[in-house]
Amino acid sequence: MDPLALSHVLLISLVFSAMLVGLVGLIIPVYPGLNIIWIAALIYAIIDGFNWPAWLYFAFITLLMFIGNLADNYFINARARRTGASWLAIGIGYIAGIVGTFIIPLLGGLLFSILGVLIVELIRKKDWKIAWVTTKEMALGFGWAVAVRIGIGAIMIGIWLLWAFTNR
Repeated sequence: MDPLALSHVLLISLVFSAMLVGLVGLIIPVYPGLNIIWIAALIYAIIDGFNWPAWLYFAFITLLMFIGNLADNYFINARARRTGASWLAIGIGYIAGIVGTFIIPLLGGLLFSILGVLIVELIRKKDWKIAWVTTKEMALGFGWAVAVRIGIGAIMIGIWLLWAFTNR
């Protein structure tokens, strides 16, 4: 096999592997999987070159990354705020989620986020039922956010695959 073709196959394999790591990581609430997919696409573009239409593919991937990150925050916060969650509870939930990710990898972030919101809302409202409704809505928001992020991440990878295999 031609050394240039072999190096291109190696590049595609490494970038695709990094993108899959980003995609699988999207199930973890604080994991920046969309950013990892975007960085992998950027590395591919730098190595392979920003020719026509490579920059267009990369622009779509960039736009999707921004939309995905905004949607993530929207789904989580909107559901919690709709039931009266305070910004303090949401902030504590985010901080607890980051800490939880390091204490219990994979599910610790989600578990600690939910517990953080529940505890703050329980202290704030002094009503278990109201605190639980708010916490449940935030957890549902996490679920929707994960689903949307995974969908957007898959589309980003699909666009990159189209780019990698048609832009030769």
